[in-house]
Amino acid sequence: MSVDLPSIRTRMESGVLFATLDAGALNLLGVDLVRDLVLLVDRLYADPGDVRVVVIDSASPDFFSAHVDLTAVPQYTAEAAKAGGPGDASLGMFLHKLARVPVITIAKVRGRARGGGNELALACDMIFASREKAIFGQFEAGTGALPGAGGVQHLARQLGRHRAIEAIAGADDFDADTAERYGWINRALPDAELDGFVERLAKRIAGFPPQGVRAAKRAVNDLTLASAAHVRSDSVTFQSLITRPETRERLDYLARHGLQSPGELERELGKAVGDFSAETDPQAG
Repeated sequence: MSVDLPSIRTRMESGVLFATLDAGALNLLGVDLVRDLVLLVDRLYADPGDVRVVVIDSASPDFFSAHVDLTAVPQYTAEAAKAGGPGDASLGMFLHKLARVPVITIAKVRGRARGGGNELALACDMIFASREKAIFGQFEAGTGALPGAGGVQHLARQLGRHRAIEAIAGADDFDADTAERYGWINRALPDAELDGFVERLAKRIAGFPPQGVRAAKRAVNDLTLASAAHVRSDSVTFQSLITRPETRERLDYLARHGLQSPGELERELGKAVGDFSAETDPQAG
């Protein structure tokens, strides 16, 4: 399968398509990156050719994907809508489609995967992460919103009720070791071993008869993935919550302090959303 995408660098090797997100320092899920992800997934559905496994990683050393582009929600939603039919105009429904793509997908995470970036990783079949460098989080509740692209559905199933509520309502960052212990990811690996481990596993799976691998993925997906109706519901809730005055106030505050810019706030976003009240409310201490 030939792919030429401006914001995703690709190479093929032994049945494995290595797809490296390359959309700036933060790899925001905005118009360009969502457009290219949609094109990639559509091609995998139409004709995967020799592709048996896709490995998604990042060109940025600090961010797998920081989150969605909060300044362009309608625009990236319009790009995501091109992957679905009527009623499926959301990033969540696109990622629901990604989860069912007829090849194995592996997220290899270095740096931060938060919000929609974490939901992109969760839509993959497996997640392996750098023990020293990976951070995971769903920060939306800290701004008054809700994960709207599958995070609630995946985390509730993978972490269980108590830990999912901690992760989503707490809106904090989780290091790779904790994410592994909670069931958020497959494994946390020493950074020096991550590339080799993922490449060996991907090529191992790519060498198996594809019919059996696809059947196994379909069977597991049928047992574990959320219904389209639940994903749509979360997307609608997200779209409504981000327009509320309290949410806009918090997002504007974060924007004034460096949201969506490489720097300290994005690096420590889990802490920043928790600091909002203390910074703005004289009674908060």
